[in-house]
Amino acid sequence: MSAFRVRVVRPGELGEREVEAWRELRVKSGSPANPFMEPEFTLAVAEVRPRSRVAVWWEGDEPVGFFPFEKGPLGQGRAIGFGVSDSQGAVLRPGLRPGARAVLRACGIAMWEFDNLEDGQPVFVGAAAESFASPVIDVGEGYAAYEALLRVQSPKFLKTTLAKERRLARQADGEVRFVFDERDPAALRTLMEWKSAQYRRTGRGDRFAQEWISTLVRRLHERSTPGCSGILSVLYVGERPIAAHFGLRSATVLSCWFPSYDPEFAKYSPGLVLHLRMAEAAAEAGIGMLDLGRGDAEYKDALKTGELTVTEGAVFVPGARAALHWLGREPARRAHSFVRSRPALAARARAALNGVARLRGHR
Repeated sequence: MSAFRVRVVRPGELGEREVEAWRELRVKSGSPANPFMEPEFTLAVAEVRPRSRVAVWWEGDEPVGFFPFEKGPLGQGRAIGFGVSDSQGAVLRPGLRPGARAVLRACGIAMWEFDNLEDGQPVFVGAAAESFASPVIDVGEGYAAYEALLRVQSPKFLKTTLAKERRLARQADGEVRFVFDERDPAALRTLMEWKSAQYRRTGRGDRFAQEWISTLVRRLHERSTPGCSGILSVLYVGERPIAAHFGLRSATVLSCWFPSYDPEFAKYSPGLVLHLRMAEAAAEAGIGMLDLGRGDAEYKDALKTGELTVTEGAVFVPGARAALHWLGREPARRAHSFVRSRPALAARARAALNGVARLRGHR
């Protein structure tokens, strides 16, 4: 590493040359063009997370590597956008492989925690505590080819969903229409309200109750860049939205992020109809893959054509600060992992959370 120097900066201090080098390195990596790994996502997060930083590797006068992270007050580090980012890691020139602890020391952090580490991150080999499938929909051959695959792979699901879509069209009080890239902020507010209610209904923490997340989503919706654009897709009946999804897209990948729907229309499965129309529109727009994100869900199993792998875990520099963080985080992580690995126990846990949510709703 003697030929390299590392400079840690705030994301907003990156120059256009560095941003362009970041983009070029992502192209050369051969990994799917996930928008969460693009510089625009880090720049957006930095506006709402002031402790965001980027370590930049230089060889001579050429930037050859980038590592975005968030630095806590006690030297603890996390992936940029930790908790909402669906793809994380370093962006390095092929062949550049600094040791994980060398990366942390260069960044001035005692540990780095991740929950969606991108597959193929050699710097952090061995740091993963647990791996997860991230289901994907491949529409690279066009939507007709995808639908033909569903007729074989998930025939009951497809038949039922298309039948509900036709029934909705017959019974709806207004025209059923789909907008792939809706720019109206009012539709985004509606989606966020649905999603918040869904979080409460299922006993989960409301992400949109955190100001930095809701602000980040609103700002990303306003932006359009080749590598990372916010895209809001909406299924309408007349002028009334009944299902919506907000995600990020690059030229070739749509990262699915926040889907929800109006419970009054639940019998029509509008969320499933929405996903089929999103797949169709994505294929027409030249997008080859929809990444549904990690997490078990029946609709993902029905829609997927394959899977990527993401991991969670942490890297530590030995010392008191790292030990304290490990003691604070690892027991809870292991408890969650224990429950996830036992489907019956996980089902009971979800039922208990739903029960608590219902009780809270009646107070």
